[in-house]
Amino acid sequence: MAKNTTSKVRILSRESRMFADRKEAGQLLGRELREYRGKNAVVLGIPRGGIIIAREIALEIDAELDIVLAHKLRSPGYNELAMGSISEDGRIFLNEEVVSELGIKQPYIDQEGKRQLAEIGRRIEMFRKGRTKVALSGRIVIVADDGVATGATTQAALWSVRLEKPEKLICAIPVGPEETILRLSKDVDEMIVLRSPPMFMAVGQFYSRFYPVEDEEVAEILEHEQKRIS
Repeated sequence: MAKNTTSKVRILSRESRMFADRKEAGQLLGRELREYRGKNAVVLGIPRGGIIIAREIALEIDAELDIVLAHKLRSPGYNELAMGSISEDGRIFLNEEVVSELGIKQPYIDQEGKRQLAEIGRRIEMFRKGRTKVALSGRIVIVADDGVATGATTQAALWSVRLEKPEKLICAIPVGPEETILRLSKDVDEMIVLRSPPMFMAVGQFYSRFYPVEDEEVAEILEHEQKRIS
């Protein structure tokens, strides 16, 4: 996959001020994305916390809401380093640079792919409950999470979405370190980040309330979305 070296990066602030919760962060991002209102956009949340952010963006710009269930493929011996990603329909994107540098062989790739696809299958059963995923081809797609640290999970999601050939791919994040943001920006057409403070330890430190989001809450949000658009 060719990297987009002309991607637009918008980091709105370097301050360390905390968000009240994910809802507030999502609303703030939604306001920054108002130009996409009425343009048939779709907002994808990365489970679990990202679905809260995505919901608020979708409500603000009147966009369709869904989740992206891609999983990163972990490099042998380096669980946080993604050698690629696998989408919920089993398509695999490999970071050839990582695969070559670490000398990763096909049997390991096949094994890791099966392992992550099995976990995706569990999540499909839990979250979709018979609902089909939203088609992304030719659409403006906004991928949202509640923040990034290493960015490996977010990168896997972006790689997976790009395989579906959206018209424009945007990543919307409340907070993250600049190094990660700039790396992720190479895989999107636009990157918008509300805050990138110089002292970054973990995503949770920038939220007053950062409760664990359970599978049941994700499923409930998607059920409500089904009623909203029907």
